[in-house]
Amino acid sequence: MAADDEELLFHTTRGEEEEEEQVEVATVGGLRHAVVGGPWRVVAWVYTRSWASGAVLGGFIILPCTLFAFMLLYCPPLDIDLSYGAFEVHSHFSAERFDALTVALKTQLGSWDRRKRDSDGGEAEALGELPMEKPVNNGTLDDAPETAAGHQASALRGRRSTPNYYLQSQALWRIELVFVAQGEGDGNIFTPERLRTIHKVERLLMQHPHFPQFCWKPMEVLRDLPLGPSYCSPPSSLLSYLYPSERGGKIYYDGMGPDLADIQGSLSLAITHPQFYWYVDESLSPDHLSSSLLRSEIHFGAPLPSYYSVQDRADEQRSHFKDFAVQYAEILAKQSTSQVKVLYGGTELFDHEVRHTFRNDMMLAVISGVCITVLVYVLTSFSAFLTFFGLASIGVSCLMALFLYHVVFGVRYLGILNGVAAFVIIGIGVDDVFVFINTFRQAAHLGHPRRRMVYTVKTAGRATFFTSFTTAAAYAANAFSKIPAVRDFGLFMALIVSCCWLWVCILMPAALCIWTRSVEPHENDGSRCCKSFGGLSSSHGPLSDEDDDVALLSVETEPDLQEADGDAGILSLSVEAPLNPAGHRHQGVVSAKLQRALQHFVVQPAVERRKTILGVFLVLLLVSAGCCCLLRPASRAPLLFRQDTNLQTLLALRSNLSSQGISCPMCSGVFMEKPHSLSRHASSSTFGMSTHEPANSTAAASTAPPNAAQQNANSNQTGFLLTVFISKLEARSSASVYRFSLNASTPSPWTLCGTEREQVSSFQAFNHPWRNYTKRMTVCVSHDYYPYPGWMITSGSCDRRHSWMPEFSFYVAASAQQHSRKLHFAQHKLRPHATRVCVSPPGCGVSGTPDGPARGTFYAPLPRDSASAAPEKASKMFGFNPCTGGACGRPAVRPLVDTGAMVFVVFGILGVNRTQRRGNHVIGDMGNVILDPDFDIFQEMGHLCKICKAVSANKQLVKPGGAQCLPSGHKLSSVLPLLHPECHALPEPNLLPDQLSHGAVGTHAGKVRWLSMAFESTTYKGKSSFQTYSDFLRWETFIQEQLSALPPSSALRRGFQTCEHWKQIFMEIIGVESALWSLLLSLLICVAAVSVFTAHLFLLLPVLVTILGVICVVGAAMYWLGWELGAVEAISLSILVGSSVDYCLHLVEGYMLAGETAPLAAGLGCEAAARRQRRSVEAVNHVGVAIVSSAVTTVISTLPLFFCVIVPFAKFGQIVAINTAVSILFTLTVTVATLASAAPADFSRTPGGVLKAAAAALALASAGGALWWALGRAGLPAAWLADGVQT
Repeated sequence: MAADDEELLFHTTRGEEEEEEQVEVATVGGLRHAVVGGPWRVVAWVYTRSWASGAVLGGFIILPCTLFAFMLLYCPPLDIDLSYGAFEVHSHFSAERFDALTVALKTQLGSWDRRKRDSDGGEAEALGELPMEKPVNNGTLDDAPETAAGHQASALRGRRSTPNYYLQSQALWRIELVFVAQGEGDGNIFTPERLRTIHKVERLLMQHPHFPQFCWKPMEVLRDLPLGPSYCSPPSSLLSYLYPSERGGKIYYDGMGPDLADIQGSLSLAITHPQFYWYVDESLSPDHLSSSLLRSEIHFGAPLPSYYSVQDRADEQRSHFKDFAVQYAEILAKQSTSQVKVLYGGTELFDHEVRHTFRNDMMLAVISGVCITVLVYVLTSFSAFLTFFGLASIGVSCLMALFLYHVVFGVRYLGILNGVAAFVIIGIGVDDVFVFINTFRQAAHLGHPRRRMVYTVKTAGRATFFTSFTTAAAYAANAFSKIPAVRDFGLFMALIVSCCWLWVCILMPAALCIWTRSVEPHENDGSRCCKSFGGLSSSHGPLSDEDDDVALLSVETEPDLQEADGDAGILSLSVEAPLNPAGHRHQGVVSAKLQRALQHFVVQPAVERRKTILGVFLVLLLVSAGCCCLLRPASRAPLLFRQDTNLQTLLALRSNLSSQGISCPMCSGVFMEKPHSLSRHASSSTFGMSTHEPANSTAAASTAPPNAAQQNANSNQTGFLLTVFISKLEARSSASVYRFSLNASTPSPWTLCGTEREQVSSFQAFNHPWRNYTKRMTVCVSHDYYPYPGWMITSGSCDRRHSWMPEFSFYVAASAQQHSRKLHFAQHKLRPHATRVCVSPPGCGVSGTPDGPARGTFYAPLPRDSASAAPEKASKMFGFNPCTGGACGRPAVRPLVDTGAMVFVVFGILGVNRTQRRGNHVIGDMGNVILDPDFDIFQEMGHLCKICKAVSANKQLVKPGGAQCLPSGHKLSSVLPLLHPECHALPEPNLLPDQLSHGAVGTHAGKVRWLSMAFESTTYKGKSSFQTYSDFLRWETFIQEQLSALPPSSALRRGFQTCEHWKQIFMEIIGVESALWSLLLSLLICVAAVSVFTAHLFLLLPVLVTILGVICVVGAAMYWLGWELGAVEAISLSILVGSSVDYCLHLVEGYMLAGETAPLAAGLGCEAAARRQRRSVEAVNHVGVAIVSSAVTTVISTLPLFFCVIVPFAKFGQIVAINTAVSILFTLTVTVATLASAAPADFSRTPGGVLKAAAAALALASAGGALWWALGRAGLPAAWLADGVQT
């Protein structure tokens, strides 16, 4: 608009406005050219006609809905990708190397995971001979390897006509269970209480009514009579040894027994098989049979009933099993106890848990939406109409953004990061809505409807465009990230912010038009009724033309508030209430009160104490910057879920378990041990003695004096229960003496203890461990005290050095049990050091020493439950020790089960060709492998064997027995040692029986084209990526040293080392680096955009200072909260600039608008400082309510994120909430103080100034790009990044 039009639009007097309004009533067409001109005439005409505004509302709401419906019906489905692989950087050399090997393996053997699966020996031989003798059609295998039982079932199906007999004979699915020791104790899972809990859980799963319809039924279980009549395979678990069953005089190691066998003996039998180590952690050894966890698997078989084979409607069978398996999630979630944490997984269960968690977290967006709706309703002074269309404009813009994201840009997936858009866009969109509403309210003094609407669209549209552009640019900076999930997230957020601004600009003026003409009177009537009923003034409406923040301003200086430095006096802004236009007699209560609160409690104090605020801010900025420098890279693997959840605990344990590709369906006692006669073992006395306790228990019992045995024979015992009687002898010269006996008779001069001092006269206990009553207590007696012996109770062994000899033992519980009571015991310090038993600590407070063997607590069964507590009869397997008399063999050597990162040394592969790859996501075709035409294994075999020996000899890199130079079962493994002397005595890998090695050979047309050696490294997969990077460097350096020593003509010099774990560590490292670069890029884009929009250096300064302050304080808050800088934190930081710039830029825009709309102060003779202060205060009056309302809604919209189970969501919400709170605080204080101190007093933005600023920003951007290109050619950025990672 021309300058004279601007003056006509903004500088007319109230009298002229009223006259023009009266003229318009008479001659509307004559005033049309006088009020607006050019394209604004169309805007004014559309948004001042109710029917035209209604058409705009309907059209721009229907359009996104139609396009979204078209996308759902006619476009490829938009998938939700929650996989970890969405963050993989396929352009990085570590990913290209591993992908090249993966593609080569897929071409040769079918799939990567299939190569790692356990198979029977015959299948291993078949796979070994396949590359040398029979090339695979099209380079792939169609069917997955089967187990031995699966091969037998397939062969039998070919010979029999009744396939139902062999239903569920192939193990196809599984549920993984991991039992972790927790609570008090030494953290050993092999305790009676914990093993009983595990046994209960496994039996509970098998008792599901539909379990027989899905269970695995291999042929081997037909010999196990206790498993009949269903003959379902029990869980693959060590409990098959610990809970054997007995039937017909034979022992079956199936885990179906009712009683716990001897723990040490059962483990000694199980450890004779190398499969034993698959069930436990790496700390267990034959000399130390202790593990913090116990692993178990329940296998399920196919084909299911009514299906003839595994391939018969495979998807339908999988769907049936998934519906069945997910029922276990709710059951298993309730099985954890204070001693055992039950973790559960498996493909179907884990995927179900992830999707269920994601859906629950997304449901929090509904809660957030409801809260935002209520808040917007209140902040619009209870206008339901404006609330609905304000939120509707945000909602339909999201549909439009999805259409552009999926159809126009062709992105087929929504990643896990995109879920936060549902929370963040609410706060961003409401910001724009409030700006339009607030601007429309402040334009009431213009009076003329068209002039008011044009002013609203121009002013609010320009202000929201500035902030939306910078926010979208900050998100779009992530589009340059190398991580696909982050790149897609940046694109999606940039689209959704842009669409939100456009739709709010189009829909909100139309909604305001309809509201003022048709809805406001009805809302005012209802508002008056409600407010009068509630005791409020009935003279206020939602969006008054007479809000006290939109009145004409008069400037009055107060001479009594002069500052000492001679600055102009603080301004007092008094409001001159204009005449009410016809039909507008109401005032917004909420916005008016908020406006007055901001003016009196925030703005004026900030202007008055601006120097103090800036000084405090400078100190805070320096301290925060120092804390940001103290942030350290992540020291552990990134968390995807809350630490206490089943998902995250299971993921964390992955680094301590074998790889997912190794399964052990036939490793339990059912398959390892044949049924044998019970008479082959020790006599029946073996079964009466339990060795659940340490070995010294048996020794102590065997050395008991003869009178103890006689006493036990005459004791008061019922089954497993016995009663311990306590009598007392009062002594005048010394402390009382207490006697413990199993005999109910009390000899003279002893008397039974009474109830004084809370003592007990008797209590019950068990004579053998039973259920949770496994704490062994020993009564010791000493005859060194004259004239009567002394007795004591200890949880340890009797001290024979001081003449304490064992009398008898009993078993109690260490923790509270049902129908039990807690008793305290303590030994007296004085001679004869008697032990007292009582029901509370004061009664036994005879010693001030801490708890120990002679002082503490235990839980004894209540006497009234004696008959029901003890079992009537124990099974023959109770306390059974299969290794009696040295019947068990020697412990097996620990095999490799992929607990360390598997590193491959590859020869004959140059890389992977991705030129034919479609789409821009990690999921899809990985490309084609590029083979080395010069690779000849027979010419290089000597060098190959030498390299393998050198790598396997490096103990810092490779575990003992971890070298897999050649694939097991392959003819090449037997041929090479005969062809070259270097290939003699190649290191042999220590694998599980029938487990295929990871080494592989690729052939084509009868020629070996490539070879990969596998080495299980010493790298622990649970370390952080930054710590693991040093392991990668050691491997890379060592392999390059070996290759550089080869002849220059050798094709092996083009070999490389690769590892799937390297992909993961570089994924996080690159994620952090790219996020920090995105943060810097966002800041540069923001500076360039603000400099163009403001066209003045001193208006850029407040924005830049505020953004830097917000970034530093948020970074310092992360340090104060104890966070480390990982991928999640870095990605969250990358959007801080876009989120920080909104409020301060709105305020700067209000500052410039104050100079355009109220130039009267310039002619009052005020000094420049006074004019700066006036414009600063007026800027807050103009946009204060809008930005505060937006900040409140943003914080509330992100609060539900705090409760998310998905950690990236939770941390993202926390960072956004902290950022929003700090940003609005700094905007209302630091930005106001900076504007009042250094902003130009009389500056007005001109088109020429904007063009000059744009040219300067473009020139600087070009110079910076050229400098970066030059540095890139010199390799400096890459060197900086490498140095940063190493430090």
